[in-house]
Amino acid sequence: MKIRAAVTQGPGQPFLLQEAELEGPREDEILVKIIAVGVCHTDLVFKEGNLIPAPAVLGHEGSGIVERVGARVHKVAPGDRVAISFRSCGHCARCASGDPAYCHTMPLLNYIGMRTDGSRALSIDGAPVAGNFFGQSSFATYAITYERNVVKVPDGLPLELAGPLGCGIQTGAGGIMRSLAATPGSSLLITGGGAVGLSAVMGARIRGCATIIVVEPHAARRNLAREFGATHVLDPREASDLATAVRAIVPTGVDYAFDTTGAPAVQQAVMATLAPKGVFGIVGVTPPGTPMPGDMNTVMTFGHTVVGIIEGDSEPDVFIPELVKLYLEGRLPFDRMITTYPFEQINEAIAAQHHGDCVKAVLLM
Repeated sequence: MKIRAAVTQGPGQPFLLQEAELEGPREDEILVKIIAVGVCHTDLVFKEGNLIPAPAVLGHEGSGIVERVGARVHKVAPGDRVAISFRSCGHCARCASGDPAYCHTMPLLNYIGMRTDGSRALSIDGAPVAGNFFGQSSFATYAITYERNVVKVPDGLPLELAGPLGCGIQTGAGGIMRSLAATPGSSLLITGGGAVGLSAVMGARIRGCATIIVVEPHAARRNLAREFGATHVLDPREASDLATAVRAIVPTGVDYAFDTTGAPAVQQAVMATLAPKGVFGIVGVTPPGTPMPGDMNTVMTFGHTVVGIIEGDSEPDVFIPELVKLYLEGRLPFDRMITTYPFEQINEAIAAQHHGDCVKAVLLM
């Protein structure tokens, strides 16, 4: 079938809207008409790093309506409203233990730009185009996806809000609620107040953290962090010595820290803010070869833990419905972070998000 897709042309190049051909769903696949898709920093990391060589169709926060299903698909049916998340195998030890974000075949299923048999569902003028990104490639009007990716969305949640639940929202909220499992009354430092960081703020308030400190350069995002539950906000330009600034608030250091920036200097500085037995969760993507932050003897002396986090340790079929319930109860107002743009304005939306003019851009088809 003919579709429209935003195709990456390579690092430094804008996305180009093009007509593409998409194969029909195979026995284990689902065809979804995309209604909306969030713009995630990970899309841009893959684009600018050429991690899936161009031309490619990215996008991994899709939401839409099921159009067709393969013969082996039983979880959803045509007409179902769905949010699309990451893909996992469902059979390995990590999936069996409820940790699909650490599926043994996570890279194979999400990052290689093709099906596992090497075929590609997308083409332009007969030439194959890389896709299958996170098992969806939803920067397009239609996407092929899989049962493990999709979660049904109740009628009370607008579809334009559902997509970011599949990655950014569950990464931030899940990082605090599931990965770190922050305890009531604890203290937390969050570096970066974008969509993931602000979702972490909401997750921290839900968990009952007593002190929530957010470091963010954009004033509007700092203000939103306060409205979401942050007890303190810091402008990094005024708090260049992070450890001193944080310990002025919590003299013994923070129980938990959560980095969304991926900046090695920031991650290194965070280590000096930790209390004894402090836990530092990292979701920010760093340049290849970046060493672990911290000094080994200090880590050992104070019993610090540094943990990598993927997708907030989420099991989408369990956690996304929990997030929807929290939103409908008014306890997770992530819709206040979202600004919508027409699909045709994908490059303008990315620029606005980069410059801090919006927190979370969502493209409407």
